[in-house]
Amino acid sequence: MAGAFNFEMAEKIYKILDAAAWADAKRAGVFAGAPVDLKDGYIHFSTAAQLRETAARHFAGVTNLVLVAFDAEALGPQLKWEPSRGGALFPHLYAPLDPARAVAEDALPLDPDGAHQFPASLP
Repeated sequence: MAGAFNFEMAEKIYKILDAAAWADAKRAGVFAGAPVDLKDGYIHFSTAAQLRETAARHFAGVTNLVLVAFDAEALGPQLKWEPSRGGALFPHLYAPLDPARAVAEDALPLDPDGAHQFPASLP
């Protein structure tokens, strides 16, 4: 159901972003979005199931990344689930993000083969 939050869909959602940009956002108390977010008019997120493909498609070989987790329900009605890749629903936030809402953050290093190493806690 596009546009409406379905709590069954994902308890946590994730943002992959440059570690320095995240540090800046935490200092400023607000994250308006990465350049692609600003261009599109919303902040892109992924579910745990979508993360690996998101990283491979949009962040291949990129270093100095951080993976930040958020409670989807806590982001409120500005979070919309909209079709993207092949019709899959992705979470998009149509508001600035308060970094204090993050429930976890992890470095997202590259392994020797150049793939991102995700935290073991992810499914």
